Amino acid sequence: MQPTKLLYLEDFTLLESPSRVLDIAEENGKTVLILDQTVFYPQGGGQPFDTGIITGNDGSFTVEEVRFSDGFVKHIGEFTGKDFQISETVHCFVEQRRRSINSRIHSAGHVIDMAVHALKLNWIPGKGYHFPDGPYVEYSGTFNAEHKENVQKDIERIANEFVQEGRKTSILFMEKEKMHEVCHFVPDYLPSNKPSRVVMYGDFGVPCGGTHVSNLGEIGKIIVRKIKMKGDVIRVSYAV
Repeated sequence: MQPTKLLYLEDFTLLESPSRVLDIAEENGKTVLILDQTVFYPQGGGQPFDTGIITGNDGSFTVEEVRFSDGFVKHIGEFTGKDFQISETVHCFVEQRRRSINSRIHSAGHVIDMAVHALKLNWIPGKGYHFPDGPYVEYSGTFNAEHKENVQKDIERIANEFVQEGRKTSILFMEKEKMHEVCHFVPDYLPSNKPSRVVMYGDFGVPCGGTHVSNLGEIGKIIVRKIKMKGDVIRVSYAV
């Protein structure tokens, strides 16, 4: 089978699409559906998976979880009505509210990085956790703990200035070796089994395979809840 085409990489505003069934399997008591292409985002990069529904000729499939494995997107869930048939054309519908919340939280994490860069703090970006239950972004670096409150306020202020500017986001596909031309930081751990994509927030580039808002104004107010330092790891916790 050909790997699943990741439609959300090309247009993260897309919430529905036709697809063709490639395989139906059972894993851990759940049905797994493999399609030729999908708009469903599989969990990864610190962002939760999409949920939704897939409709067919005589039945539907409730998508409860989405994972990426060896080039294929696994839609995990349950059938209602008749099961799909191999090669059947089906239609995918992503649950809009969940996608919107996850995209806003995810994008806000990158806007915080924009603020950190604008403040010339010289922190090196690390992992991010963009789940609604307590999102944060981490960096390696140092700062004077006596100035923590001022740094926290500055990051929040500048992040919200970027949001208020309403910068539009756009997508670039390019080789990893060229990403440094538009990104201030390119991590070594970019996945090799997905297309290499940069998301531009105006003129600020971020190597990222997740979903994002179309305009930073959609994020709403960003609140920097706290900054915590442990060793050389700085964690900036936030909310939207």
